[in-house]
Amino acid sequence: MNKNFLMMINTSLLKLPTPINISYWWNFGSLLGMYLMIQVMTGLFLSMHYTPHINYAFNSLIHIIQNVSSGWLMHNIHINGASMFFLSLYIHISRNLYYNSYKFLNTWMIGISIYLLSMATAFLGYVLPWGQMSFWGATVITNLITTIPYLGNFIIQWIWGGFSINNATLNRFYSFHFILPFMIMILIILHLFFLHSHGSSNPLGMSSNLNKIPFHLYFSLKDMLGFSMFLLIFLIINLEYPYIFSDPDNFQLANPLITPIHIQPEWYFLFAYTILRSIPNKLGGVIALLLSIFILYFLPMMNWMINSLTFYPFNQIIFWMFINVFILLTWAGTQIIEYPFILISQIMSLLYFIYFILFIMMKNIIEKFIM
Repeated sequence: MNKNFLMMINTSLLKLPTPINISYWWNFGSLLGMYLMIQVMTGLFLSMHYTPHINYAFNSLIHIIQNVSSGWLMHNIHINGASMFFLSLYIHISRNLYYNSYKFLNTWMIGISIYLLSMATAFLGYVLPWGQMSFWGATVITNLITTIPYLGNFIIQWIWGGFSINNATLNRFYSFHFILPFMIMILIILHLFFLHSHGSSNPLGMSSNLNKIPFHLYFSLKDMLGFSMFLLIFLIINLEYPYIFSDPDNFQLANPLITPIHIQPEWYFLFAYTILRSIPNKLGGVIALLLSIFILYFLPMMNWMINSLTFYPFNQIIFWMFINVFILLTWAGTQIIEYPFILISQIMSLLYFIYFILFIMMKNIIEKFIM
């Protein structure tokens, strides 16, 4: 049995037929696996000294940083690892959008589910330090549940374990933050299974096995180079600029009586947060927020007749416009809610959804030319 298992690993991983023309944009899938392992390991060590109690959580983090041997390093790696994970994740999704890799239905659907679970895990983890931004960020986001007709208030009190964010909430968030990464790992195994069942996509969109080579040694070395480069950048951030992605308000103990001037989530949630607050109606904002992520589930339903749009200029133009819109949405989320930032947020939110409409229109235009 062990011999058969090793043969399966050797065939599926080392000798996996891989398109000869894939570029370094295909490295970010393996980078995501590396950062996930880093997060799981550092999170395990941090959990040994963290105390999930509203009276001790903030001080337990100070204890980890100041007193625990190498605790400051574990803490820095964990908080910055989340940012590097989402940076790699967004690049990975962008590459799949550009090369229409969502045509692999099972792989794409599981990948977007991994993205959603990763967002949930990161949000829950952001609450655990029990700083000002942790507390008020959790209050704002969980209050969105009250938009559910009739049951909203009941559900939010059930999640909180009371009438506000309290000790029961922190304990529940800690438990889910610990268990969700293992669910993500199960989905990643399924993601890789379906990926290896049909093989990787490539810039030309070819599906033939004639131009494929074994994954090892050719692309394993390519992955190792990518690991080395990103680990070097990651090391510089952790040792020189450890709090570059952190909010200053989160260095203060949570105080329910004092509201921060500007409540905002971590940078990797800002695009969705901007879409949420750009709509004056609360229910409309929540629907737009959910749609901004769930719309990715509907992309495979377009059923393209062609495999790649790499060589169509219109595709490239609207794609890079979409990337700029995403960056501007992220920037707008850091600004205070006043003119002209409200107008910019509304325009960028509209352009975000227009991109997917243009995508459908482009599909119909190209299919007419092909037919």
